[in-house]
Amino acid sequence: MPEMFDIEGIVRREDLDRRHQAIVKRRRIIIFSIIGVIALFVLFLVLYHFTNIMFGVSKGLESAPQNGDWPVFRYDQANTGSAGSEDISPNGTLKWSFSAGDAIHSSPAVVNGVVYFGSRDHYLYALDAETGQQIWSFETGSWVESSPAVVDGVVYCGSNDGNLYALDAATGTELWRFYAKYPVRSSPAVADGIVYVGSDDYHLYAVDTRTGKEVWNLQAENFVISSPVVTDGIVVVGSMDGAFYALNAENGRHRLEFQLGIAIVSSPAIYDGTAYVTTAGHLIAIDTKARNWLLENKLSVYWRVLYVYGIAPKPPVPSGFLWSYSLGFGKKVSSSPAILDGNIYLASDNIIMSMHLEERQVNWQFPASDWIVSSPAVTSTAVYFGSYDGHLYALDRATGARLWDYQTGDRITSSPAVVDGVVYVGSEDGVFYAFK
Repeated sequence: MPEMFDIEGIVRREDLDRRHQAIVKRRRIIIFSIIGVIALFVLFLVLYHFTNIMFGVSKGLESAPQNGDWPVFRYDQANTGSAGSEDISPNGTLKWSFSAGDAIHSSPAVVNGVVYFGSRDHYLYALDAETGQQIWSFETGSWVESSPAVVDGVVYCGSNDGNLYALDAATGTELWRFYAKYPVRSSPAVADGIVYVGSDDYHLYAVDTRTGKEVWNLQAENFVISSPVVTDGIVVVGSMDGAFYALNAENGRHRLEFQLGIAIVSSPAIYDGTAYVTTAGHLIAIDTKARNWLLENKLSVYWRVLYVYGIAPKPPVPSGFLWSYSLGFGKKVSSSPAILDGNIYLASDNIIMSMHLEERQVNWQFPASDWIVSSPAVTSTAVYFGSYDGHLYALDRATGARLWDYQTGDRITSSPAVVDGVVYVGSEDGVFYAFK
């Protein structure tokens, strides 16, 4: 009897094969979909963290440039402290002096024949630059140690009462105030309608210049005394938490957090896209356009530990790091550097020096009698700075030889400004001086 075909079994097997193929196909679709999603996510992370495609920077955005005078702390949009075009050399003759009610740590701004500075007597002053006569004064709730910035007819200055003030430069009338809760000792930078300033409440703030309202903020891990600077759409600043921050100036997005591990009190100076930062014992060059790789600062801690135990290879150089120069172990550095013609001028303990940036060779050194906190001002011919020894010094820029000095009644922590052949500086003796 002929063998009967199991038609139903064949149909079932074919049906099972079709189901199996469908399952395999679905699995492939799911796997490829998951891979695609992961790839898109990785692409998103790359675009988000390492490019400007999603959050670009405004390359032309700089701290407000001003021609002539000395409108902001450290003179210009790059914090160079350099009025290189100044070729009139003062000889140290006292032109005039003005007595405030207490010590002066704030550094002056000079705009359109008016000198602006703060004092620990709680006042911000405006004086006639020619005569030293008071034009107006504005009382805050505490010491004024922040240095004013004068941009487009407005004076921006912080106070230890926790406020950032905006005042009419001509009259001293208050336009608005922004409350940061704790002292504002950082000196403000202004760029494209935003004023940037640090505070002792561990924040860097971006505030609208028209309204005084907060645009964004950065929360650091310690005081932000360092004064910010805006370059190519990036705001850079140091903090006493030991970090150097580079952020998108428009929205505050993190680009670089460079961990120095030592408190940063000084303000960065920018030269050819590089930020020069001084800390205790070191001068460090940082690429302002660099960016952290994903979770860099968290993972690098474990990486270094594994490297010490011989488990992992040597960790890479931190993002943004270009080079460092040792100023000597344990040296105190609070002064901000000045830069002119490829040379940097900086103070460490009681020594001020000139160094060629490209060759990293010291040109000269000059010893004051005590610690230098005052940041140097540089012109085409001279370097000016104050010291804890109470002297204002003028040195030959090329050789470091002393040109002259003037003894005030107390230490000088204010940083000088040089305008039209006159040096302006305050002293902790409560007197503000003008030298010609």
